[in-house]
Amino acid sequence: MSDGRTAGVAIIGAGQVGIAVAYYLATRHGVRDLVLIDTRDPMSLTSAQSGENYRNWWPHPVMTAFTDDSIALMEEIAAATANRIAMTRRGYALVTRDPDPAPLLAGLHHGYGAGAAGRIRVHDASGKSYVPPVSAAWDAAPDGVDVLTDPALIRRTFPTWAPDVRTVLHIRRAGSLSGQQLGQFMLEAIRSAGGRLQRAEVTAIDSTAPFTLTLATPQGRTTMRAERLVNAAGPFLADIAAMLGETLPVACVFQQKIAFEDRTHAIPRDMPFTIDLDGQALPWSDEEREILAGDETTRALLAPMPGGIHCRPEGATWIKLGWACNTQPADPRAPDPLNSHFPDIVLRAASRLHPALTGYIGRLPRAARHYGGYYTMTPENWPLIGPMSTPGAYVAGALSGYGTMAACMAGALTGAWIAGGALPSYAHALSPARAGDHALMAELAAATSRGVL
Repeated sequence: MSDGRTAGVAIIGAGQVGIAVAYYLATRHGVRDLVLIDTRDPMSLTSAQSGENYRNWWPHPVMTAFTDDSIALMEEIAAATANRIAMTRRGYALVTRDPDPAPLLAGLHHGYGAGAAGRIRVHDASGKSYVPPVSAAWDAAPDGVDVLTDPALIRRTFPTWAPDVRTVLHIRRAGSLSGQQLGQFMLEAIRSAGGRLQRAEVTAIDSTAPFTLTLATPQGRTTMRAERLVNAAGPFLADIAAMLGETLPVACVFQQKIAFEDRTHAIPRDMPFTIDLDGQALPWSDEEREILAGDETTRALLAPMPGGIHCRPEGATWIKLGWACNTQPADPRAPDPLNSHFPDIVLRAASRLHPALTGYIGRLPRAARHYGGYYTMTPENWPLIGPMSTPGAYVAGALSGYGTMAACMAGALTGAWIAGGALPSYAHALSPARAGDHALMAELAAATSRGVL
């Protein structure tokens, strides 16, 4: 057993991913001598700002397989705990006003790889339901995709949407869950297995295994020795790597959300997590346009904006709105760059698809929350999971905006790397070593979508 100054495995970061690593090391591989190190409470910082959604739609079969496996692990936990994690299966609805679904279908076929055949069914304006020409067979798989192109069917199914919607992709193996409950369940199992938490900041690492970590704790400076090390530091992934003399290809992008009580019942409680894919120009009055044009910090709000506006009912009465429209990297060590205009911006953008939300513009309920978190991203938007260059060191991070949905498999995969367990076929592609796979990196660089939703 550890004396508090040593550990078999030290995991830096007690967010959802670091906790999942500890959980699978303890429950699958019997590792007891492990410690989670963080300056904050578990499941805080970015993990506390999660959209708490999941989906198995990705524009590449590697990411589809990875998230499929993670969803299966979450389903196992839901089944074993009487659904303590509040996992739902309403799906994702990807919405566009383009009547031609071909570009979206092409992305689906790519994402599902060779298994795409039979997983996609189109419901068109003639009232017919058919499989696209790429397949002669249909398998009503629970993880398939429905493509709605019949305006009347769309209107009947989603009566609160604007009537100009022409194509809807409903991703079936998708929904929501409670990330906080998932984290708490895992923490309980970690503690029961002998794992522990250390409130401390890692300020230096002697990279010769066994590692010596210098820690700043509330009681002062101390050191800890660890046989193996996991960098699960979320937005601070690059900082921990630098202490090992390594560089990771990651950047941090701050994305914002709002949540508020839906007092006017603008959003039906059974609506799936919905994403408006279409770009738009925000609806401003002439007076507002004049004011915005006169300030260089707000002038960009008059230009066309990208798509990707999120809307989801939350609980019995609340709404969550998000828009991952920011592309500029930020320093996670600085104060969160919350934009005071964001609530108004996202409401105006969301009201294009959900007209009833216009009643909240300028009149958000007092208890409304405006918050945000960091997307820690690689250029290709794939995670980094596996051995680092430093012997005995591993990384589990860069899960961008999909950390909650992918945490289980990220933890299980990291545990398998550390314990020498069986690895899935995509393990190398998600590890830092993929940088040496020039064919894969060229393929990802040429991709038209990185799966950012």
